[in-house]
Formats: sequence, C-alpha cells, structure tokens
Amino acid sequence: MKATLERAVLLKSLGHVQSVVERRNTIPILSNVLLEAGDNGLRLMATDLDLQVDETVAAEVSQQGATTVPAHTFFDIVRKLPEGAQVELTAADGKMQVLAGRARFNLQTLPRDDFPVIAEGELPHRFELPAATLRQIIDKTRFAISNEETRYYLMGIFFHVTDDAMKAAATDGHRLARVTVEKPEGSDGMPDIIVPKKCVGELRKLLDEVDGTVEVSLSDSKIRFGLGAAVLTSKLIDGKFPDYNRVIPTANDKLLKLDPKSFMAGVDRVATIASEKTRAVKMAVSDNTVTLSVTSPENGVAVEEIPADYKNDGLEIGFNARYLMDILHEIEGDTVEVHLADAAAPTLLREKDDSPALYVLMPMRV
Repeated sequence: MKATLERAVLLKSLGHVQSVVERRNTIPILSNVLLEAGDNGLRLMATDLDLQVDETVAAEVSQQGATTVPAHTFFDIVRKLPEGAQVELTAADGKMQVLAGRARFNLQTLPRDDFPVIAEGELPHRFELPAATLRQIIDKTRFAISNEETRYYLMGIFFHVTDDAMKAAATDGHRLARVTVEKPEGSDGMPDIIVPKKCVGELRKLLDEVDGTVEVSLSDSKIRFGLGAAVLTSKLIDGKFPDYNRVIPTANDKLLKLDPKSFMAGVDRVATIASEKTRAVKMAVSDNTVTLSVTSPENGVAVEEIPADYKNDGLEIGFNARYLMDILHEIEGDTVEVHLADAAAPTLLREKDDSPALYVLMPMRV
C-alpha cells in the first residue's frame, strides 16, 4: 500500500475515527485503525465491536492495499507533524512508514484480515433528518442519559414515531428530557429504538461538520448514519425503554415564569456552599418572587431572591442544583415556564406551550 495526502485532511479524518477506539483493549486489533488505499482515495475505519466509524478521504494512491496501525499513536504522530505537510504512507512486511518532510516513523501493523467489521445485515427503515434537527435532539436530551449500568436500557436516547411526530427522550430516573420534531418521510413503521450514549457522543461530534441532511438507516438491532464522507454504524441497546409519558405531569396548575439566565446564575451562586453529596437547593415561591436558599452544616447559609411572574399560593420545593442547571442551560428563550403542583410532585419545565423540548424534574426533600 502506498498513498500520499495532506496532513490536515488525514488529521481531521483520524480525529473522527480514533475517538471510537478504547484506550485499553484486551483484543490488540481493536486498538488499531484500518487504512485501505483504493480507487476512491484512503479509507479509514475504527471499531469497538459496538460502534464503527468509516470515512473515505481524498488521497493520491500509487499502490492499492490495506493495513492496520495503532490508532492513538498514529493520531498523535499526525497531530505533531508540521502544518501543510504532505504525508506519505507506505505499508509492507508488517510495518507502515510515515514520511512527512524530514520526519520518518515506522509503525508496527496488524493484518487487515484480522480487522472486525460490524455486520449490518438488512436495514429496512430509511429516512433523512436535517443535521440541525439531529443536533437539537442530542443537545437537548443527552444530559439526562443515565450512567447506571444496572439500568442499561436508560443509557441512551429513545426514539419513536407517533401518528404525526418523531419523539426523542432520555431519563436517568431523576429528570426527563423530551424533544418532539416533525416526522421524517419514510419513518412510518420504524421500531422504537434506544441509541447508546457512546454513539450519541460520536454522532454529535460528526454533526458539527454536516450542513445538509443525514441519512438514517435502521433495523431492530442496528443503526447507520450517513454523514457525507463519514458513515457511523452502531448496535442499538437491546432493552425496553419505560413508558415516560406516565411521569409527564398534566395537572400542574401553579405557573412560575422566570428569566432562565438569572435563574441559573442564582442557583449556581447559592449552590456554591451546597454539599457535594446532595447539591440540594430550596426554592420558596411567593408573589412574584423566588427565594433560593442552601443550608449547609459545614459551610453555612446562602440566600438569593429572584424576581418572577407568579400569582398562585406560596410553595416551597427542593431540587438538585446540577440537574436544574442542566435543564436551564438548554432553555434558549428569555422565559422559562415552571409548572408546579406541590413539594413532592414532578415539576414540568419548558420555554412555552408549543416548544419542541420539555423537561421533567423530580423534587428533593430539603
């Protein structure tokens, strides 16, 4: 194999694929990136057996062939090469030589035939989503994905279609985030799916460089995203997502309206003295005022008042400060609506009635 390409092109593509590779691997080939020089240029691929990124970039190929090299080492080498350099890759006899200017590296390789590829099988459901819509879905839900491995079915974003919309939801049992978007053409009849957290993270990185639409193909067990030159393939989580509609409150009749930025800043300030363990902030809501307070046995007391629009009976309720701030961070408008019931009931937050995103937050005892 022999191919020459620009450092910037190689570095960008390697950045996409190498982040899939785990730092510690019991299977040596999974630490490597596949390089395949062919008619269309240089193909790069990496996998962890659950997730695979495959990208083809422009290169001058003088000898076709394929090999695999350690992904993170190769990425670090290319990153440190001088800007504007032409990189020449030559593989033969179990080694790959990297030439750029006066720098020369010889890397150990493993055979291309040992490299595993995720067998996609038939992906019967196909549709397109605007990249901007997919970015919005991920940004407004992924903070609520659970990290608890015992509840593996919560460790991703749940996608499903209804009669007139596509909905994406994530929850960790303490908070819920849901986004509703227009149903894409061709998505009728698609199964309910849970896209794993790692796939969501890699997809979000790749979406930064996509302007148009993303081609989505899926089956009951796999999903593939076509993102221009890159293709991301992932296994789906094999589990049943809980019926999240049951926790979305419909009878919360106490409406509180605030400026999300000043609300978030106030929560952040008083939470400075909260204990790391509970992170609890008390909200006392009265006529057009919210009083935020934290009492910490070790650190003391913090209190801050925030102006608000509120006309109902007074109420005291507690929240985890970090969970509340995560939600407020995703509110883009000048107003956040907080729909309250009582100190023990789930609270609904959103920008306004017809906002695509809504959030549910469970209260804490304070």
